[in-house]
Amino acid sequence: MGSAEESPGSEVATSVESTLQDVEKHGVISTDKTPGGDEEQWKRPVGRLVWFQVCVGIILSAMLYGLDTTIAADVQASVIQSLGQIEKISWVGIGFPMGSVATILLIGSCYGIFNVKWIYLGGIILFEVGSAVCGAAPTMDALIVGRVIAGIGGASMALTWGVGCILGPVVGGEFSVSSATWRWAFYINLVLAAITAPIYIFSFPSLDPRPELSHAEKWLKVDWVGAFLKAAFIILLMVALNFAGSTWPWGSGGTIALWVLFGVTLITFIVQQTFSIFTTSETRLFPVQFLKNRGLILTYIASAAANACVFIPIYFVPLFFQFTKDDSAIQAAVRLLPFITVVIFFIMFSGALLPVFPYYSAWYFVSGIFLLIGSPLMFTVTPTTKTAAVYGFEIIISIGAGLGGQIGYTIAASKVKPHEVPAAIGFINVSQIGTIALALAISGNIFQNLGFKRLQAALAAYDFTEVEIRAALAGTQSKIFQNGSDEVKTLAVNSVSSTISSLYGLSIAAGALILVVAVLMKREKLQMNLAVAG
Repeated sequence: MGSAEESPGSEVATSVESTLQDVEKHGVISTDKTPGGDEEQWKRPVGRLVWFQVCVGIILSAMLYGLDTTIAADVQASVIQSLGQIEKISWVGIGFPMGSVATILLIGSCYGIFNVKWIYLGGIILFEVGSAVCGAAPTMDALIVGRVIAGIGGASMALTWGVGCILGPVVGGEFSVSSATWRWAFYINLVLAAITAPIYIFSFPSLDPRPELSHAEKWLKVDWVGAFLKAAFIILLMVALNFAGSTWPWGSGGTIALWVLFGVTLITFIVQQTFSIFTTSETRLFPVQFLKNRGLILTYIASAAANACVFIPIYFVPLFFQFTKDDSAIQAAVRLLPFITVVIFFIMFSGALLPVFPYYSAWYFVSGIFLLIGSPLMFTVTPTTKTAAVYGFEIIISIGAGLGGQIGYTIAASKVKPHEVPAAIGFINVSQIGTIALALAISGNIFQNLGFKRLQAALAAYDFTEVEIRAALAGTQSKIFQNGSDEVKTLAVNSVSSTISSLYGLSIAAGALILVVAVLMKREKLQMNLAVAG
């Protein structure tokens, strides 16, 4: 959102009906002057108290989304102790963003067709169902299913999540070391939802964006084939990345079949969207026209790379301190706070100053520089590296990730026609949330496979089984760390630590990619209009 001169001749929305007409016609809610030249105050269609309650409800639900995005970062060891199956532990982190990115375009499409209140409430209910499944999960598979369900519901709540991201690891860590156990890291969502339920049910206004359509016509407006294909290829990609190597050998029939199915489904989705098969160019799920815009493609890539550099540290910094400093889950989570706090600060910093210094390519260039300084430093970290140094390296990464993490929304919205702004927001949502799932899947695969190889090599002289070696990757509560000699523990810590440090190779690549993208972007000012996305 930025400032611009207001053009005369625009209508002022004074009711829900006129606002909807404005959104339908222009894609935005206009705040311009009236034909007579007198500036009028926009009138809310609801009272101040209801408006305040709605804002509180939206903010709280967005905070819950942020909480669940990061809460799994610090409960992994406790989950493994309770449920076992170390080879599936990365799914605890991946399941939530995977569910979101698989459905977020579909849900965004539904927001423009169906009653907004009921779509939002439906998302919250689904989120809470997923949280209940996670809390009560008797097996790892049930926990993964619950995380995916919560992610699907959370896609309707993904507005802003900074506070929740900060609290997530701390809340998860605190529950994992308390008598409540890690299960309350998920049950807490039910408690918070019960407190805020009256706001969602009684205060949220009913808003139908397409009142002229019947229910049957609204259902026909949805690109269900595209939604199915998109969800299918994303799920197949995540399954292939997680099962390859750790569960199935890379050359096994199952692994090859997964990659083939992923490729076929992806190609089918591309063809279906390109030629609007079983849909129309106006209602197709993915905004294919954006792929002709170099600026949008580069913004998509830069946003994805910056967010990858956020979530690798969020999930592996606590693990590093648990192995090298024997931290409890809550202690490791507290060590992560400087990183997340600085990320959030620089997200707000770049957003506030982008209208003042609107050369957006420069913001990404600086972002890439910081990432290319901090990531190689984290790549060199060992168990003997001073804690203060690790904090400093984290903060350098967090500055770069924060500067480039969220400005993509403003840039994308400025590069499309007014009625395409919601699609542009969804486009960047896919970039950001999809990258969270992809980064966690790739880093999780590397951690499981490379970590196992390094542990196996380091402990070759000892009589440990493959199961015991893999279990050591879950944390210091495993048999190797609990019953092994000091020499064994030192070898294991060094192996796991070097594996975690190697993961920052992904951050190095992401930083380099952002730098290249910044160079390829046009040297132009961002043109921002005074408008609110519809």
